[in-house]
Amino acid sequence: MRVVESLLIGEYKIVQDTELYRFTSDAVLLSRAVKAKKKERVADFCAGSGIVGLQFYAENTGIEQVVLFEADPALFEMSKETIALNGLDSVFSAENVRLQEIPAKYNEAFSLILCNPPYEKTGCGFSRENSPACGKELDLSLQELCAATKKCLKFGGRLVLIHRADRLSEAIYTLHGHGLEPKRVQFVCGKRGKSPYAVLLTAVKGGKAGTELLPPIYNEETL
Repeated sequence: MRVVESLLIGEYKIVQDTELYRFTSDAVLLSRAVKAKKKERVADFCAGSGIVGLQFYAENTGIEQVVLFEADPALFEMSKETIALNGLDSVFSAENVRLQEIPAKYNEAFSLILCNPPYEKTGCGFSRENSPACGKELDLSLQELCAATKKCLKFGGRLVLIHRADRLSEAIYTLHGHGLEPKRVQFVCGKRGKSPYAVLLTAVKGGKAGTELLPPIYNEETL
């Protein structure tokens, strides 16, 4: 069932579906992990109904463009509804496309890409019929995500990504292999005393070597 929920920032609202994937705290943490630069041109990869792009826009100034990229047709339609509901047609647009097939018009088009991807590997027992696919690395691999980012990001542009903490070494290796130099690493914990379950990564296309390790985030104290 479609529902309209407040973003709890000004008058902004987001369209969701109670029977489909709904955004989690990961999306909120991702949108707050970076600040916009002047005339920022932003892509929200794996946008769902548009939560990351919308929240980032609501909390920043100086944003020139936001494009929501979502492969799932139902989530894509909700992202368009979210744009219209908030009267953001002059800044926001949405594309119903797989990241592997983004049109050439978006080559090196963005100064910032935000992405909350499917980041759980699928096992031999996974079935589309009885398991939610949005969180599974089924239709988009980490390699494919990094390739799409390299294609769409300007030189010196930033990727901000949230991923599983136990896949940090793989993520850094893959980013580096696509010319996306990891510059900031920040672990996310549910609460103090618990091991990290996620990690926020900031990478720069063509950036110099050197990584800053930030203090961890605790969900119970942040959200």
